Amino acid sequence: MKLYAVIMAGGVGSRFWPRSKKKLPKQLIKIFGDMTMIQATVDRLSGLIENENIFIITNEIQRPEVIKQLKNIPQENIIEEPFGRNTAACIGLASIIVKAKDPDAVTIVLPADHIIKEKDDYLNTIKNAAQFAYDSKGLVTIGINPTRPETGYGYIQIDDNEVAKNIYKVYSFAEKPNYATALRFLESGDFLWNSGMFIWHVDAILDEIKNLMPDLYEGLLLIKDSLSKPNFKEVLTNVYGQLKKVSIDYGIMEKSSKVFLTKGMFTWSDVGSWEEVYQLSEKNKDGNALTGKVFTDMVVDSYIYSPDKLTAVIGLDNIIVINHEDTVLVCRRDKAQDVKEIVDFLKLNKMDEYL
Repeated sequence: MKLYAVIMAGGVGSRFWPRSKKKLPKQLIKIFGDMTMIQATVDRLSGLIENENIFIITNEIQRPEVIKQLKNIPQENIIEEPFGRNTAACIGLASIIVKAKDPDAVTIVLPADHIIKEKDDYLNTIKNAAQFAYDSKGLVTIGINPTRPETGYGYIQIDDNEVAKNIYKVYSFAEKPNYATALRFLESGDFLWNSGMFIWHVDAILDEIKNLMPDLYEGLLLIKDSLSKPNFKEVLTNVYGQLKKVSIDYGIMEKSSKVFLTKGMFTWSDVGSWEEVYQLSEKNKDGNALTGKVFTDMVVDSYIYSPDKLTAVIGLDNIIVINHEDTVLVCRRDKAQDVKEIVDFLKLNKMDEYL
């Protein structure tokens, strides 16, 4: 059994505006530590998956920076999607490319922008799930034991009886809930956070795409036939232009009868907003997480980022301030998920210089 990794790195990270921009989105910036998020994602796989077996799915705008940041990954493994078509198409494309290299591959599918601690526990979780996926041809997702009634994550309900070591049958998927529902999920004990990480044999996922998303599968066959031909990019663009935007959760995982879950025994966050960054950051005695040139007075429980210019804040609580280059964001912490609306506004008003 040989393991391959597919890292999805084409997102724009709109909730991380103004630091996250088209050419340098969330996964390509440093949020914590000395590595960007995609560098940390690749680094966590060291010792388990060889660099030549790691594939990155990105886009034309971001590919040059991905190549620059991941010098040890072969450039031909950094695949450029012509358009964003959500995760089902992205994973399908990666699957036919990996299968062409190794028909017996087990693939670990990972977002590029997660925070994960306890590397050994993380790798042990993957190894155990990979062996089950190889033996059973099941689709395995990694669930995280919830620590709070989080409304920013999807949830997965499981049968609490193990079918193998740390492997459980999945009952249902739930979209991001309201607070009351999230609290009920937490109290029930059989719901876990949906991490968006997957492990499967390459044939298993392609078979389920064939059964449950036949239109996508037909497109993938056309792409597969052109993989080593001069017109590959043209075929890929034509096929992608006709695909619907469908997530792998909605298109496959919620409908398949072959879905299993393994519990991730490590600290995890998808760092989906500035509020999440605040929660994960070290704080001073006033509950503030401050980066850069910052003055505060009578300010508590706030996140302020200002590496280049002086930012002074007086008499405010529970706020986020991002003073970055020629833009400034100020919002309440409980409104951090709404930052994406700024990006929508900028697009609508053709203010591309701020995107």
